[in-house]
Amino acid sequence: MLLAPDREAYGDLSALIATGRRQAGKGSYRLARADVAAAAARLLALWLPSAIADDPVDEADGRWFARHFAGRAWLAVELFQDAGDRERLARLRALAALCGLPCVAAGDVHMHVRSRRALQDVLTAIRLGKPVAECGMALFPNGERHLRSRLSLARIYPAELMAETVRIAERCTFSLDSLRYEYPEELVPAGSTPTRHLAALIEAGLRRRYPDGVPIAVRQQVGKELALIAELRYEPFFLTVEDAVAFARSQGILCQGRGSAANSAVCYALGITEVDPSRSALLFERFLSRERNEPPDIDVDFEHERREEVIQYLYAKYGRDRAALAATVITYRPRSTLRDLGRALGFDDGQIDRLNKTLAWWDRRDQLPQRLEEVGFDPRSRQVRLLLRLTDQLLRFPRHLSQHVGGFVISRGPLARLVPIENAAMKDRTVIQWDKDDLESLGLLKVDVLALGMLSAIRRAFDLVAAVRRQPKLTMATLPKEDPAVYRMICRADTLGVFQIESRAQMSMLPKLKPVNFYDLVVEVALVRPGPIQGGMVHPYLERREAYRQGQREFDYPSPAVRRVLERTLGIPIFQEQVMELAVVAADFTHGESDQLRRSMASWRQSGTLERFRLKLKEGMRRNGYEEHYIERILAQIEGFSEYGFPESHAASFALLVYVSAWLKRYEPAAFTCALLNSQPMGFYSPAQLVQDAARHGVEVRPVDVQHSGWDCSLEAGEHGPALRLGLRLVQGLSAEAGGRIAAARPAGGYAALGQLQRLAALDRRSLGALAEADGLAALTGHRRQARWLAGGLGGAADLTAGLDEDLAPADLPVPRLGEEIAGDYRSVGLSLRAHPVSLLRAGLRRERLLSAGEILACQDRQPARACGIVTTRQRPGTAKGTTFVTLEDETGCVNVVVWSDLAERQRKELLGARLLAVYGVVQRDGAVVHLLAKRLVDKSALLGELLVESRDFK
Repeated sequence: MLLAPDREAYGDLSALIATGRRQAGKGSYRLARADVAAAAARLLALWLPSAIADDPVDEADGRWFARHFAGRAWLAVELFQDAGDRERLARLRALAALCGLPCVAAGDVHMHVRSRRALQDVLTAIRLGKPVAECGMALFPNGERHLRSRLSLARIYPAELMAETVRIAERCTFSLDSLRYEYPEELVPAGSTPTRHLAALIEAGLRRRYPDGVPIAVRQQVGKELALIAELRYEPFFLTVEDAVAFARSQGILCQGRGSAANSAVCYALGITEVDPSRSALLFERFLSRERNEPPDIDVDFEHERREEVIQYLYAKYGRDRAALAATVITYRPRSTLRDLGRALGFDDGQIDRLNKTLAWWDRRDQLPQRLEEVGFDPRSRQVRLLLRLTDQLLRFPRHLSQHVGGFVISRGPLARLVPIENAAMKDRTVIQWDKDDLESLGLLKVDVLALGMLSAIRRAFDLVAAVRRQPKLTMATLPKEDPAVYRMICRADTLGVFQIESRAQMSMLPKLKPVNFYDLVVEVALVRPGPIQGGMVHPYLERREAYRQGQREFDYPSPAVRRVLERTLGIPIFQEQVMELAVVAADFTHGESDQLRRSMASWRQSGTLERFRLKLKEGMRRNGYEEHYIERILAQIEGFSEYGFPESHAASFALLVYVSAWLKRYEPAAFTCALLNSQPMGFYSPAQLVQDAARHGVEVRPVDVQHSGWDCSLEAGEHGPALRLGLRLVQGLSAEAGGRIAAARPAGGYAALGQLQRLAALDRRSLGALAEADGLAALTGHRRQARWLAGGLGGAADLTAGLDEDLAPADLPVPRLGEEIAGDYRSVGLSLRAHPVSLLRAGLRRERLLSAGEILACQDRQPARACGIVTTRQRPGTAKGTTFVTLEDETGCVNVVVWSDLAERQRKELLGARLLAVYGVVQRDGAVVHLLAKRLVDKSALLGELLVESRDFK
């Protein structure tokens, strides 16, 4: 056991840990004695001899410690009230004398209280991957390895050993407060300074952003920000982020900063964000404040499939010793807790699987006994009672260390002297051992290099449009702005696939909010969030929005100062920045205090710190003459923001992507759908739903075909505009390498025969079989059955038929029925272009008076109705008070179903398990928004036979 008495020794210890972790795979150490000896100069060492009496290597080990840690080594004596404690103490004292080392009392503490002994045992079993009953001597023989009082320790250890612990403690003066972080500076050209170089980059960026002249307000804002950045010496931080963004753009990687950074005019000038400060109400203090005195948080989204290029660029630029990803601590959730505990307690995998399948993401802990009973467990048995008790203890425990989604830490000197670095599971990734909160506490520079699938899709769509239209490539900056047709499409909630506004909740809100400009999209993005919903802002805002639309332009405000803050959202606080501004203008907060209020809103349930701000807000608003009912309303809304209020800057960044993706859907639906398919997995909808939506918008969709398909989906000339050709990437079981060879080796006139395809593309039997299953060989073989037969007749490359371009004579096999073809399509490609599965069942569904989605949309409010469709999504938001939203799909469109919590509990089997679901209920119509309120659910999945369809379920 090594101890760090001061800052330099801490750096030695941290670097030694990093060495051991970097020389081994994830989760392991590999250290040689030479590594330890090289780091020994300033560290203290407690030697833990072998537990085996008279072990011959003990004396040699002790002398090694005494030599390399001269005056800084002790023999640690650990006593746990075992039968052999007296003999063990005598043996260790004799060994210490022989080696010339003093003895010290040690506790080998593994738990804080003795009652956690059972949890310690199961954690050991989980670590070893075997049941507790099979762990044997790996378990501790008693519960003494807990924090014991000094009184109880004094009865076990000699006084001089206890006194030695105090002497060691007095030598250890190190505190994490002494860690000081220094920013990298190599981005500054020779002869310049960080301040001058940053100012030059900003000036160049302003000229690029505003070719007709920089607005005075923007120029003033930049000057204000630069002054604070210089005061806090954060120039290297901004230069680091700008360098990463510049690299990405030089490689054609689409990226955009978001979050609080969008409040910064400096970030806009540097090209980090795309939110124009001349068009937005910025609150720079949300991004950076003097009182907070910590690095700003800059989140930059990159194309999700090319982000790794940026990550490796940062590793290469700064070196593995100075750059690493932050960690994130993965904690136990209900499913992982039950799985690991169940195995440790001896439950078989079948029992654990049955239990996990019956659990839903919304289940509370107090419902667990009921769920156990439903799958055949006896909640009264000792084993099950132990499972329940340990579940309570293990939930939210750290489970393993993973890598942060993109937080990159970069230092001026060796990073390992600040925090240990270790290998990640992913190749060529290294991570530090601290998570996001640790970094904020120590003020470490963290650049968030994040991944966003929509950026990949937008860049691909721009490329496709440029190629098809033979015109200069579109960019987010050159896209036509404020197009009325785009907003009309959004108001109809025709937004499947559009960034952020494709969820059920957003689609329901769009016809009510009726956005007609960019700022409306900013509000829309932020409004459908837990904060505004819990704070009761949504309906008041919609009422005022409708009044505004009807001509009312004036609303009551309690003061001119509040009016300035809330006028842009019609008097309703929707954004975090507005809450911060309200605290300043109405309750006399400083900007730094308002930022602390914002932080407390984000964590008040855990920290309880919001209460002191509540009192300060009340006192300040009363002092400034605000009426009590208004004060209480504002406080309730602030409390609502603790359930995830959205910053305006973040919403503005997202709203830009909303508009761009909506424009592409409106004017280039084929390219947009093609780009979405090539960027999967992402978004709210499956490829099948995206393709069906494209077809409903007039896009001709063509099947997978070895004669035409590349690996990616592509665009071809069509009769009424570009046609969408499905790519080989959709074929289950076909590798990217094989798909690439098929496209690369294809002759100009196409493949002449199956044998030629196999030979030129070097396909094995598995690849040919996957193509046959996907009906991708139809042009060469005829229908799917013929393809299977012919593909089965061809062997591998060493087959006797290799090199022949002629195929075996096709067998006279019957053509598959339509239902079989559709099932085969879904099984092998995940979608079908032939017909929707429900259309084949329509006649039978009609006999049961089950309506189509199109017919449901035509129903009147409160009309009893029943519908049936494939379950595509289930969603149960935390703000919905137990309500589950289900989407059913058929050949005419989608039905939005609302399942109240009591029905969800009564019919949870049907709700969670049905692939094809019939819903008996009542139509609820609110203008263009139509829902079916469920009264009864019927599982009709048997009608689908072997058709494989999966829903996407969300919290």
